[in-house]
Amino acid sequence: MNDEKALIPIKQRQVTFYEDEITAVLVKQDDKQQIYVPVKPICESLGIDWDAQRQRIRRDPVLSKVVKGAVIITAPSVKGLGGGPQEMLCLPLEFLNGWLFGINASRVKPELQEPVLRYQLECYKVLAEAFQEGRLTADPAFDELLQADTPAAQAYKMIVAMMQLARQQLLLEARLDSQSSSIEDHERRLEYVESQLGNASRTITEDEAVQISKAVKAIGLVWSQKEKKNQYGAVYGLFYSQFEITSYKLLPTRRFREAMNWLTQWYIELTGKSEIPF
Repeated sequence: MNDEKALIPIKQRQVTFYEDEITAVLVKQDDKQQIYVPVKPICESLGIDWDAQRQRIRRDPVLSKVVKGAVIITAPSVKGLGGGPQEMLCLPLEFLNGWLFGINASRVKPELQEPVLRYQLECYKVLAEAFQEGRLTADPAFDELLQADTPAAQAYKMIVAMMQLARQQLLLEARLDSQSSSIEDHERRLEYVESQLGNASRTITEDEAVQISKAVKAIGLVWSQKEKKNQYGAVYGLFYSQFEITSYKLLPTRRFREAMNWLTQWYIELTGKSEIPF
């Protein structure tokens, strides 16, 4: 992409926007937290040419100064191919509308005009609100207060988590056709809430935590050798972002096998070897 080091997110979120899912990440730079949004997936959702938009961003005197590369966790294709960490061109959330309003809705195909206008009118607001509800806000003082194991901090975490769960469930019920899909997503969000609240009965055992740690260290060693710099912290960061946790010991029990498969696939992609050392 360029010689500048790619940003490593500390959190990643998928935000539902009508029929689309928008990816956004929280990164920390110079002791400040900032939300970045990958541009290519939005171009694909809108059906507009990514190469043309990339060149437009590079030419823009403002956007070209704020655009960054960030490591984004992508899902495999419907055939199970691809997926995993990929570097993508991202804009800070506050500059997203600057790019969106540069797309002339009257010049795109008629069937794309309404989605383009919808993104221009609502995308920033939806992303900002979603990240506030998910506590992805640049408020270090408040975050430090939440780290305290007090009844008030625990109560706040529970209320915020339940509000997020309820909001997402309402949206799901309005959009999903089958009850089974709604239940599956509901259970996944419950696991997230429980992991945030530290419910020990639903998190992995000490032995399973050791397996996760060995896998992360094996990947960190290989990646560090390839990049010729320490990548252990980056591996942990991407793992936490993928599974929405703050410590590998908080991984929900039901996601242990999924986590090991994810780490195994990552190791194979890095080394090209089928023999797994963990």
